[in-house]
Amino acid sequence: MPRGGLVAAVLAAALVAGGVGGGIGFWAADRNEDNGTDSTTVSASEAPADLKREQGSVADIASKALPSVVTLEAQSGNGEGGTGTGFVYDQQGHILTNNHVVASAAEGGKLSATFSNGKKYDAEVVGRAEGYDVAVIKLKNKPADLRPLPLADSDKVAVGDSTIAIGAPFGLSNTVTTGIVSAKNRPVTSSDGASNKSSYMSALQTDASINPGNSGGPLLDARGAVIGINSAIKPADSGGLGGGQSGSIGLGFAIPVNQAKNVAQQLIRTGQATYPVIGASVSLAETSKGAVISDRGANGSGPAVEPDGPADKAGLKSGDVITKLDDMVIDSGPTLIGQIWTHKPGDTVKITYERDGKERTVDVTLGARKGDS
Repeated sequence: MPRGGLVAAVLAAALVAGGVGGGIGFWAADRNEDNGTDSTTVSASEAPADLKREQGSVADIASKALPSVVTLEAQSGNGEGGTGTGFVYDQQGHILTNNHVVASAAEGGKLSATFSNGKKYDAEVVGRAEGYDVAVIKLKNKPADLRPLPLADSDKVAVGDSTIAIGAPFGLSNTVTTGIVSAKNRPVTSSDGASNKSSYMSALQTDASINPGNSGGPLLDARGAVIGINSAIKPADSGGLGGGQSGSIGLGFAIPVNQAKNVAQQLIRTGQATYPVIGASVSLAETSKGAVISDRGANGSGPAVEPDGPADKAGLKSGDVITKLDDMVIDSGPTLIGQIWTHKPGDTVKITYERDGKERTVDVTLGARKGDS
């Protein structure tokens, strides 16, 4: 992939129309590395010294948050890569971002982070979680005055809440845009277009303008606390996957920060993430009626329901159609995966499913899978 911006296909699982493996037939959007309804863009240029900003205004929040946001440049060993965004997670020099922003630099590549004051630092990848699309990197020779951004409780976010997005759209660092939370728990499936690896999220949707280059940047609330990591967009031009870089039409998606924080802590501790699982493979094709437990395992071999796994212990079988996870309606396999991944291993969830035309309900205690497979 040429430098200038990493872009990946993003697919809303609620409108799935094909298999995830190749990304064919999904409602296509773009991940937004160098990478709506009308949203406001705020210049990061210097204001006159005597001009006072109202406390809590967008300008006030932006001025406090910008020093904690970095523009990332990732380059693979063969020179390919692009730009994205990240933000300071802690005073030890950890930066939180998307996996697809830094993936090209993970194996022998180069990675750097530039702050709003223009100072640039080399960085290294601490850990990546492809399924969650979350990564943690660490600055080398970190500055002494790092200011981590405060993290909000994303479970308490409400539709209509104000949002502020910061990033480097099309390489334009320190760009600030505003909008609202336009939806919650939006099922989104994404692929980086360069591999068959997919990520699944139950996303926050925002109409703040997000474009290629915003990936990995913070989505803030009206208090300046992070509620999500900007990760994907539905572009105006979505006629195919892996196409050119398209702009925002007011449909941006962010990974809720509660989930991202949990993943980041795991990556910092062990270098890999743990995924909650039900121990059953489901079809990734569109059904609209639910998530169908497959006939065979994920690789086309072995049983779809893992013997003595969570689903097996709960009595689930191939052909069962899962229609709800707790109170969330499940309309497809990707939607189910995204909802499961909002939980933690060991959590007990209530699964509603159909078998032979009859609706049944069962409790399932989630198992665990370490790392990406």
